[in-house]
Formats: sequence, C-alpha cells, structure tokens
Amino acid sequence: MAELLLFHHAMGQTEGFHAFAEELRGAGHTVHTPDLFDGRTFESIEEGVAHAGEVGWGKLIERGGRTADELPGELVYGGFSLGVLPAQKLAQTRAGARGALLFYSAVPVSEFGPSWPAAVPVQVHGMDADPFFVDEGDIDAARAIVEAADDGELFLYPGDQHYFADSSLPSYDEGATRLLTQRALAFLEAHG
Repeated sequence: MAELLLFHHAMGQTEGFHAFAEELRGAGHTVHTPDLFDGRTFESIEEGVAHAGEVGWGKLIERGGRTADELPGELVYGGFSLGVLPAQKLAQTRAGARGALLFYSAVPVSEFGPSWPAAVPVQVHGMDADPFFVDEGDIDAARAIVEAADDGELFLYPGDQHYFADSSLPSYDEGATRLLTQRALAFLEAHG
C-alpha cells in the first residue's frame, strides 16, 4: 500500500476533499492531509486564492515541505489545484519520491528545478475545457511533465469545471470523479 501526502485546493479542506482522502484510505492507503490554511475554508476559488496571496505562495509551499519533513522519505505526493504547488515541488526535489498525483493543475518544472525527475511517475488530471487548466497554461506544463517522466499520464475529462472531483461543491462531476479515483487508486497500487 502507498503512503500519500495530499494537499487541498484553494477553498481549503472541504468535505469533498476529506471524502476523497477517506476513499483512498478505505482502499488501504495511508493518506496525510495537512491543512495549509489553518482550518480556514472559503466559499469561492477567488476568495481562497486571495487568502493564499495574503499568506504568500512561497510560505504555503514551505508549509507543505515542513509537513513532508516529518514523514518518511518514500511518499507519493498529491495535490488539488493550489495543492499541486507543494506536491509538485516535493515530487521534483525530495529524494525518495514514489510518484505524483496532480489534480486540476501543473506548473512548469522550471518553477522548482531544471527538469522533472524521469524516474518519478506522475498522473495529471484535468477537464479539457477548464479555463483555469487550459487557458492559463497548466495543460502545457502537464504535457511537458508527462513527456519527461518515464511513466507519465495526462488524463483529460470532458467538461469545463475546475474542482470536479470535490463532492461537496456544485462543480462536482460524479462520472469523471469515479474514473479519476479508479486511475489514482491504480497508480497508488503500482507505486506504493
């Protein structure tokens, strides 16, 4: 079984985020879910992003790194949207990374180093018409990461929602989430 460090999105640790983590735990995986927002949740992506800007993006990434420092070295790192930042950095830079699950987002590898470590497997999941994922360049970063990895996959789901796998939000897409979850569980089985 895998050990996963999973970071929440900009709306915080919503009920849907916790439900996703519990589903992975129910399959036998150990899932750590640190709260980068100290218990705060937000009603919209914009409010959460504004809060992240006030705290400081670098500081949030550092919080994720400090959490990882308290855990074993051989982890899978995962994140939803904003949570992709610490997850991607750790997967790229921390020795012993077993893999990365990047949901709704990806940033250019140059943000955290010269290249994606080819031996670190990765899955990236996003909707094919999500304006945050497609129009802001995340899909291009995802393609570059997947191409650089020896074992990399980009999964695109039909639709335009950003937080489509959060069952507590109106953007939830049950069919896409079911497929995303199956793929994530298969990844954790293979790389745990």
